Amino acid sequence: MINLRVGCEFKYDVAAPTTATVQVRPRSDSTHRLVTEAWSTQPPVPVDEYSDLYGNPIKRLVMPSGPLVLTYDAVVAVPDEPDADASKAPQASVDGVPGDLLHFTLPSRYCLSDELMATAWELFGQSEPGGPRVQAICDWVHDNIQFQYGASNPLTTAIDVFQNRRGVCRDLAHLAITFCRALNIPARYVFGYLPDLYVPFNPDPMDFAAWMEVWLGDQWWTYDPRNNERRVGRVLIGRGRDALDVAMVTTFGPAAFRSMKVWADVAEAA
Repeated sequence: MINLRVGCEFKYDVAAPTTATVQVRPRSDSTHRLVTEAWSTQPPVPVDEYSDLYGNPIKRLVMPSGPLVLTYDAVVAVPDEPDADASKAPQASVDGVPGDLLHFTLPSRYCLSDELMATAWELFGQSEPGGPRVQAICDWVHDNIQFQYGASNPLTTAIDVFQNRRGVCRDLAHLAITFCRALNIPARYVFGYLPDLYVPFNPDPMDFAAWMEVWLGDQWWTYDPRNNERRVGRVLIGRGRDALDVAMVTTFGPAAFRSMKVWADVAEAA
């Protein structure tokens, strides 16, 4: 196992008391193990916690008027091995998909699979079903959608990404999920911390990462259309139909976002 230090800091200017929900704590049902964690707000405010519809851990608070800083910092142990290899995983028939997962084959706010269904079958209908078909989707998205900061906004859908041919990891995941669902493959959006382990140095500031999980055979498998490789060190925070279900911070009032910092790296020895 490798110990990672992960976390984030958000700064807001709040015009009036505003309720907010925050999703930055790693889930407890993935491959990582939480070792230590610390959460703080400046100024200090009461915080309650709950699990949402998808089992994601959520913090809820009322932001007071004025400047506010939210900070989460944790040490997490992760396996020193890449994502599992799904290349030989078979595609489940729709009648064999568990009933409580069938909604992951349907369109959602950002993943309009019904509108891209004909395109998906044209591009991938001749590929081998199962792991090879999902990999073909990831290859196409990775090769045809340019990763570009600032290329999308909170209203950008998978159709916009397909037409504009650019986006960030969130957008690439949305498009790949859309293609999977159009081909009757259950797919869900996930996001978390992803350190740069065993990959070339990336000079860009660290950010949250988004990828997808796809139901093949009788289990979920990780696919990453942004990086299009099996990576080491994923720390999963949230799962849902698309990014609408797993926003890092949702505010219900006049809170102006000022800045964000994210970290995910090997923890220093104690």
